[in-house]
Amino acid sequence: MKISQKGLYALQATMTLARRHDQGAIKIREIAAESDLPEKFLELILLELKNARIVDSVRGARGGYRLRRNPTELPLSDIIRLVDGPLAPIGDAEQLRGLIAKGGDHRALYEVFLAVRDAAAKILENTTIADVVRDGKGKRTASGKTGAPPVKKKATGA
Repeated sequence: MKISQKGLYALQATMTLARRHDQGAIKIREIAAESDLPEKFLELILLELKNARIVDSVRGARGGYRLRRNPTELPLSDIIRLVDGPLAPIGDAEQLRGLIAKGGDHRALYEVFLAVRDAAAKILENTTIADVVRDGKGKRTASGKTGAPPVKKKATGA
């Protein structure tokens, strides 16, 4: 599985919409600024998300985009599959199962790839946009950007 820049932007834009879910429609300009994304590219991504019924667009002075579903009901896997395709490292899960069923010298390798796909799918299908938005709040790196907290090393008693 490889997440493209477009996939990453789609996830970031969706996170911004989730953070402001209770505020109604958000203008593309605001989403782009808050997510630090190129506005023109974001327009294309939001159109794709709209066509997939992940977001709604609202016309008018108070228009913009909003999530169609509650962020707690939107798994990361939905967005990644839409933008970047299957989660499997080679083809998709069915193709991997077919290669395994054929047997042969490389069966064990395909079984590993299927296990990788299944593990990634399980995580991405069970992690929602709300989860990553909630987990990212208040965690700042030394540079001031949101990110994972620094890992503290345990002192060894050597």
